[in-house]
Amino acid sequence: MAPVIQIRDLSFAYPDGQPALEDVCLDVQPGEKVALVGPNGAGKSTLLLHLNGILPAQRGSVQVAGMALMAENLPRVRSLVGLVFQNPDDQLFSPTVFDDVAFGPIYQGLPEEEVRSRVQEALAAVGMEGYAGRASHHLSVGEKKRIALATVLSMRPEVLALDEPSAGLDPRARRGLIALLASLPQTMLVATHDLALARDLLSRTVVMNAGRIVASGPTEALLDDPGALEQYGLV
Repeated sequence: MAPVIQIRDLSFAYPDGQPALEDVCLDVQPGEKVALVGPNGAGKSTLLLHLNGILPAQRGSVQVAGMALMAENLPRVRSLVGLVFQNPDDQLFSPTVFDDVAFGPIYQGLPEEEVRSRVQEALAAVGMEGYAGRASHHLSVGEKKRIALATVLSMRPEVLALDEPSAGLDPRARRGLIALLASLPQTMLVATHDLALARDLLSRTVVMNAGRIVASGPTEALLDDPGALEQYGLV
């Protein structure tokens, strides 16, 4: 089976010259659930930002569903890869929840009836059916995270790329979010410091450090190895 995400020799440095990614190679199969773990500054978030072209590859390549990330493919790739930021306030900017969730389908040029159907479908998927008329900035952090997820689900992506989805959540909201993510069929690539979330949700773990992938394997095996956890700065 062809990977839905194929990354080869990807390198990237920020304008100050600080390298963020160095020779990253990664395949993610359709339906696979993958954790990206590692210390702060390891390159996890930077890698996610390459998946739909927010950051361009300076060297190497990224393919999504067999399509290279180049200008002519970006609209299609961005509909296939739903990127959910760590801070939902970076994603929610419209007057109402409906407007936020409808933004992607409207951008895709879908007719009004289809847009409304997509919004209803996405809000139902995250358990927020009654929130369409609410103002996003008045919601709790947990509610905002669900709405941010709905904004990408409304585009019916094949891949969800989530940056620290459990950050800032109380225990009850965290449990609810994990259960929600477990119910979704999409391929997932999740950058997280929450190793318990990785154990509960994601079958493979990729460890990053200093912009490189330093380990990859079954989540249970990696997290049950105290030596590996210590070596890779995960404890």
